[in-house]
Amino acid sequence: MTLDISAPSRAVPPRPTTEAPSDVLLAVRDLRVRYRSGQGPVTALAGVSLDLAPGEVVALVGESGSGKSTLGHALLGLLAPPAEITGGRIVFDGAELGPHDERAWRARRGTRIGFVPQDPGLSLNPVRRVGDQVAETLLVHGLAEPKAARERAIRLLAEAGLDRPELRAAQYPHELSGGQRQRVLIASALIAAPDLVIADEPTSALDATVARRVLDQLTAQTTARGTAVLLITHDLAVAAERADRLIVLNGGEIVETGPTAELLAAPRHPYTRRLLAASPSLAPFDGFRDPPAAGAPPLLTVREVRKRFHAKAGAAVTAVDGVGFELRRGETLSLVGESGSGKSTTARIALRLTAPDSGSVVFDGRDLTRARGARLRALRQRFQVVYQNPYASLDPRWQVSKIVEEPLRAFGVGDRAARRERVRELLDQVALPERFAQRRPAELSGGQRQRVAIARALALHPDLLVLDEPVSALDASIQAQILELLERLQAELDLSYLFISHDLAVVRRISDRVAVMRHGRIVETGTTADIFGAPQHDYTRELLAAIPGGRRTAAGEQTPRPERTAAHG
Repeated sequence: MTLDISAPSRAVPPRPTTEAPSDVLLAVRDLRVRYRSGQGPVTALAGVSLDLAPGEVVALVGESGSGKSTLGHALLGLLAPPAEITGGRIVFDGAELGPHDERAWRARRGTRIGFVPQDPGLSLNPVRRVGDQVAETLLVHGLAEPKAARERAIRLLAEAGLDRPELRAAQYPHELSGGQRQRVLIASALIAAPDLVIADEPTSALDATVARRVLDQLTAQTTARGTAVLLITHDLAVAAERADRLIVLNGGEIVETGPTAELLAAPRHPYTRRLLAASPSLAPFDGFRDPPAAGAPPLLTVREVRKRFHAKAGAAVTAVDGVGFELRRGETLSLVGESGSGKSTTARIALRLTAPDSGSVVFDGRDLTRARGARLRALRQRFQVVYQNPYASLDPRWQVSKIVEEPLRAFGVGDRAARRERVRELLDQVALPERFAQRRPAELSGGQRQRVAIARALALHPDLLVLDEPVSALDASIQAQILELLERLQAELDLSYLFISHDLAVVRRISDRVAVMRHGRIVETGTTADIFGAPQHDYTRELLAAIPGGRRTAAGEQTPRPERTAAHG
């Protein structure tokens, strides 16, 4: 007989109870976690304590390495060697869960505690259909028969914001975009109507508008069910908008906690103040940049370019549909829009990495669309690209010195001694000490890796940098440092930037002009002040409304969140 999966019954083995407030769903007391390494033990959590009430949304914020994800995995019983819990207690709904009691953890994971991991590429099985993976929790725990579980999975996929959920359920993860895969994970976390959802950076891979819709849906579903949410994020603006309470973690310790509006209005700890100052959405805005004076001929002119891609089934998809713009020397033009709007394809056409079906690209008076062979290769020295993920774009086997030197070797610039000197100069330009030259990417932080990528892009003295989501994978404080670096380099070297981003708060800071793309077309373009101050197109207004933290008042107050029902049993 099919079970009621709207409020699944759960066979959870009894556990000894321990002291915790009666109105607390999750109680953590003095939790300590360390990692074993060749250089000795490394402390990840140093005595963390927190409470989470039924129906409450608490955001755990901090930079990479602060211990956020370690805490999330500990609360799920998913810590794996070399991590180990060395002290403290975890109490869920009155039952203490020991670090080695896998049976008790397994009975609660998925059913009473849902989990939305950060990276859908690593979290979804590539050889299983999406619908089967979403339904798996119901089947493994005996909460539904196969047909009912599949129907429930399709409903959850629709509620998570996926179009054509029946089709998506039959697809494999590689057939979905990153944002679609993230929504699959959210559906998986909610399918058994858990009491608690732990969401670890659940929208870090999503555009602002998509992220807002996903978080709105997550909020609506958890609110209706009275589900508690522990939101783990490095984005203070997202936390500010979504959480009842904030917990600030630094170096494995809680440095500050309190109601969201109060903590953001008057942060007490220097680390919290630093996070707040680095958040593009929440920090005081210093004003728009003054665009370079008009008159000089443009460095880059894109005229009516079009590009269609043909899918295996024979259907054609128009990625870029008549796009045109100009970029002057020393100017930053940002292309903004959701994933699939054509931003990155347009940038690849501008770099002649993708040939357009029609239209032209003119760089410093030379038609790139007609350039071939040695002529095109010579022009390519003058424009370079910095990608979103510095770890993926740097060879993990090479030392930093070899990575930065690579363009010089490829174009036969200078002898060995001259190239070594140029590498030292480039590392200095991006504010990396010379000792970093002997390190490999795995030994660097995300921000340091992005500095290496920028240094490599500058090696050949380019006039134009195409920056494809260059800070979206970084913490807010590291974002601020990289943006400051880019602004300094632009002023010193008279660089032009074609800046691609879905983060409107970042775009507002760094851009002179903005072009808004949707469905392969530019729907609006203008100075940054005009786009942000008086947007003309409905889609532009939708993008601006989706900036995290945008629903906060000038006084730091938060729009009231919906009333939550009592937690379900």
